[in-house]
Amino acid sequence: MINENIKYIGVDDLDIDLFESQYVVPEGMSYNSYLIDDDKIAVMDTSDQRKGEAWKENLKAALNGRQPDYLVAHHMEPDHAALIAWALETYPTTQLVCSAQAAKMLPNFFDGMNFEGRVITVKEGDTLELGHHTLHFIAAPMVHWPEVIMSYESTDKVLFSADGFGKFGALVNDDPNDWACEARRYYFNICGKYGIQVQSVMKKMAGIDVQTICPLHGPVLKGEALAEAVRLYDIWSRYEPESEGVLIAYASIHGGTAKAAERLGELLREKGAKKVVVSDLSRDDMAEVIEDAFRYPTLVVAASSYDAGVFPVMHDFLYHLQIKNYQKRRFAIIENGSWAPSAGKVMRTMIEAMKDCEIVEPMVSIRSRMKAADEEQLALLAEKLVS
Repeated sequence: MINENIKYIGVDDLDIDLFESQYVVPEGMSYNSYLIDDDKIAVMDTSDQRKGEAWKENLKAALNGRQPDYLVAHHMEPDHAALIAWALETYPTTQLVCSAQAAKMLPNFFDGMNFEGRVITVKEGDTLELGHHTLHFIAAPMVHWPEVIMSYESTDKVLFSADGFGKFGALVNDDPNDWACEARRYYFNICGKYGIQVQSVMKKMAGIDVQTICPLHGPVLKGEALAEAVRLYDIWSRYEPESEGVLIAYASIHGGTAKAAERLGELLREKGAKKVVVSDLSRDDMAEVIEDAFRYPTLVVAASSYDAGVFPVMHDFLYHLQIKNYQKRRFAIIENGSWAPSAGKVMRTMIEAMKDCEIVEPMVSIRSRMKAADEEQLALLAEKLVS
């Protein structure tokens, strides 16, 4: 329960292995949904079909035999909206409230369902009176789909933030003292491309008194936790580094590149780098490495040459950074090749396509295994990276 009038009716998913079929979620996921109990009852979003039966039971218990007046759909992605058709069929007087673009998407997900006369479309500045509570709608396009809206309940000062301020992990497994870790991984992999759009919403939030944030994934935020989340979202959405440090991401075939990456990490620590993270792109969680790439100001990419290009996991990593609008960072490059090194050229080209990214020279080029001359080049590179 958020308060005596706003109830949590969401569900945890402890069986899921990959969220959106790509992000590992060892702590599960929550599909958050809320009910505002007033003269008119508003249900705020539904659930993923995976946990549909549990959500239906939670809804029925909260309604206690009554009919909801409104179902507000902030976001049409199926992990939040899969049960819209069921809700409207089960409660024939309920009206669906959503953005005009979301209304256009309804046939995409619910083929054959007749929504005529059941949909109220809202836009920026529109309100919905429930009695003692009033919902004020906020357009949030591309956070992270184009149809997204948020809503602000002005009596209790609650922001229903859609996917904004969400995080990986089921609520039963939530660590109240470590919101940022999985929220950061969630933000940069789900919303990271759309910093400009997130900044637009942040400016709108600055003009209202938000005392509680109810996201569609992760814990409800209040007090110091809310203030810290807003602070971090401002940093993240401006593509600014959050912490001092260096990430070394390597893609190694037979171990030679890995040894060079690890040696550079040792040299950086010896020269006083505050934080050094070394990640193996072939084995570590890609989403977590992307999170670290955004967290720190300096990224070293080290990769073996492969088929006259670059080892595929490195290409995949840099491609992920490109599509997430990675920018405002320093790079350094280490390449390896036994007869015709090619990885450095490919990595350089991909980096140069990113906005406001500097490449620190020299690029270190290794032939199969690190030699004394390579050690000298790594030391020179380390010196430049900590200066």
